[in-house]
Amino acid sequence: MTALAGRASRTKTVDSRRRLVVIGNGMAGARAVEEILARGGAVQYRITMFGDEPYGNYNRIMLSHVLSGEEDTGNIFLNSLAWYQENDITLHAGVRVDRIDRFAKLVFSDNGRATPYDVLVIATGSRSHRPPMDGMYTPGGRLLPGIFAFRTIDDTTGMVSYAQQDNNHRAVVIGGGLLGLEAARGLQSHDIDVEVVHSGGHLMNAQMGPDGGAVLRRSVEALGITVHTGSRTTAVLGADKVRGVRLRDRPDIECDMVVMAAGIRPNVDVAVTSGLPVERAIVVDDQMRVPDEDEIYAVGECVQHRGEVYGLVAPLWEQAAVLADHVTGANPKAAYLGSRTATKLKVAGVDVASMGLQAPERDTDEHVVFSEPSRGVFKSIVIRDSKIVGATLLGDSRKVAYLTQAFDRGLPLPDERVALLFDIGGPGEEAGVAELDGDAQVCNCNGVSKQALVDTVAGGCTTLGGVMEATRAGKGCGSCKLLVRQVVEWAADGAVEEEPAAAYYVPGVPLEKAALMAAIRERGLRSVSAVFAALAPGGAEDAKSKMGLASLLKMMWAGEYIDERDARFVNDRVHANIQRDGTFSVVPQMKGGVTSPEQLRRIADVADKYKIPMVKLTGGQRIDLLGVPKENLPKVWADLDMPSGYAYGKSFRTVKTCVGQEYCRFGTGDSTRLGIEIESRFQGIESPAKLKLAVSGCPRNCAESLVKDVGVVAVDGGRWEIYVGGAAGAHIRKGDLLATVDGPETVKLLAGRFMQYYRERANWLERTYAFVPRVGIEHLRAVIVDDAEGLAAQLDAAMQDSVDAYVDPWTERDDPFTPGQFRTSLPLEVLPQVPVR
Repeated sequence: MTALAGRASRTKTVDSRRRLVVIGNGMAGARAVEEILARGGAVQYRITMFGDEPYGNYNRIMLSHVLSGEEDTGNIFLNSLAWYQENDITLHAGVRVDRIDRFAKLVFSDNGRATPYDVLVIATGSRSHRPPMDGMYTPGGRLLPGIFAFRTIDDTTGMVSYAQQDNNHRAVVIGGGLLGLEAARGLQSHDIDVEVVHSGGHLMNAQMGPDGGAVLRRSVEALGITVHTGSRTTAVLGADKVRGVRLRDRPDIECDMVVMAAGIRPNVDVAVTSGLPVERAIVVDDQMRVPDEDEIYAVGECVQHRGEVYGLVAPLWEQAAVLADHVTGANPKAAYLGSRTATKLKVAGVDVASMGLQAPERDTDEHVVFSEPSRGVFKSIVIRDSKIVGATLLGDSRKVAYLTQAFDRGLPLPDERVALLFDIGGPGEEAGVAELDGDAQVCNCNGVSKQALVDTVAGGCTTLGGVMEATRAGKGCGSCKLLVRQVVEWAADGAVEEEPAAAYYVPGVPLEKAALMAAIRERGLRSVSAVFAALAPGGAEDAKSKMGLASLLKMMWAGEYIDERDARFVNDRVHANIQRDGTFSVVPQMKGGVTSPEQLRRIADVADKYKIPMVKLTGGQRIDLLGVPKENLPKVWADLDMPSGYAYGKSFRTVKTCVGQEYCRFGTGDSTRLGIEIESRFQGIESPAKLKLAVSGCPRNCAESLVKDVGVVAVDGGRWEIYVGGAAGAHIRKGDLLATVDGPETVKLLAGRFMQYYRERANWLERTYAFVPRVGIEHLRAVIVDDAEGLAAQLDAAMQDSVDAYVDPWTERDDPFTPGQFRTSLPLEVLPQVPVR
């Protein structure tokens, strides 16, 4: 019996769930899966998803914010890769499905995999339309360098990178619709001169009539964007890269890049190849099922329903809900009957709302119009049989809540029609919000209804930020934030609480940074626990605040700071970077990226002796020893006998250098020496976020100085340019020129002064790429270079105190701060062996 029981226990459990395969990991595909999971679909299905892009699911609407630099790519993801794991979803990211075998019920992907399904959902979305024109492609068939679509994360980051190259200053955007105007405005933030070429007679002709388009054009041109309407681009000029464009009826336009924003087309290749019915898009019925296919559904922009193809988010959410009702059996009678689309967005900084008809169609239609071009305001409402059948609001969207509701629900209208446009006895903003049905969609990007907001408030959340965080409302394009606020205020009966904590340096101490520093100095508080005891409500300690306070105190008090290790993150407690499996990585210091054969031998010997599973070069010109157990850290440091490279802390880390004038034929400055001197001076200083620096020996910029927190470039005449606020990680930003100086000593002085100013005034975890534009480069020049506020001596002295207090943290190997500092830790996750190639 025991043997039988043992064999039985080893028998693999059979997963009897049906197989649901989703082709497409975009907003529609992921939303459909979310809806299925919300209906208990995880019990019924093993879910597999395929996505062309090598990412999780992200909010495509936010790409314009990424282009303008308002958002990082990391902040626009709707579902991280961890979400798929948590929901037991197999995701094949970066894998394209080429064909469906409907009879064998298999999908074939470009990695050679054949995946069986019981139920299939096609959510392949759409792709950018590229109008045919000469010169778009190289002889090898690739897009000419400088031509971009505007559809994906890769499109956007590629555009940003190209726009930030020094020799690119002018762009032409083809398409004057929503996407084109957003692209134009986003490129302007990178100091690019932009011209928009639009084939329509006026801008955004799909959403508004000529009068509204004229007002919008005036507003757009006031931003410095040149507009050409009624024109077509016939050719892209340039042999090796974009040099300009040729228009059908106007002179050529010189430019360095071209952005294609001339609309989208449903992505139906896999459906066509597999023999599914495709007209303008994949044909579906009211249940989102492909005709004559019992187990194949389609959803999103790739779908044609009752002859309509939608390119907005709201219809996708409605379709996804109906599809989920059928796939899970939650509501077999659910039907999608089409969407009445209303758009409300902020286009190039201008509020735009559009729904239904742009202009009267019948002699009996009423048309109420208000136009004030000088303020960029245009309002138009079309009324038929006392019902709103169309509206356009430009530059003033305060009435959008009521008008949307009236358009969707056919609400009775006031006799005095002008009251629809202004608060003169007609329905006010609050009345409009009150009259919204509970299922009215407030946030189109994330499909959040008024009722969801009301329920969240009723659940006890009465801050705008809290409601937005809980529901995702307003977390998309942001155009609905006003309406979200109105609904929250209405639901909270006007008792919306402000969120003062948003201004606190750390959440557990109710003080802004300047006031917090003043209180710390006044009371002589030198430890984190002392700050909590003196300044936190009730003296309560807050775990989330400890790291920020520890960093601030060390910056303020330098050698007088009282270190309390429970106030530090594990990386700072053991001076190494924790990895997914609970081991640590060790990066010894190599100042300026320079090492020696003797150091390399020691590193190699240590790697052998401790069986380091991976030795890797970092992007900062250092060597990373990965996979070191915590208990081995002191022994590894001792055998290396090198200082810490600070690859883990919120602190100064590295100075990347090129070989400069020592070896390079083009070098004009001794970048290596200056890089070493900078790193020697500022090594290990605490800061609100990590600091990465670089020094380049000539404008060729091989050390990538323009995208560092502080970057230095040698130029002719023995001078050096200092750039601040650059980034090249999840966020990409070219640094701003702070100053051009005559010698290395001035470089070190101003770099140190800038870093001290940043340390004293930046928010916790605020990188310089956010701090510099927030404060303004002109203000920084005045303070740092011109000493306009008389702070220079104070900043220099404070930095010197920190420099003098430097102690290599790896010396703790001989005298652990606590007995358990380097105690063996439990493994977190088993990582695969990385082969040496």
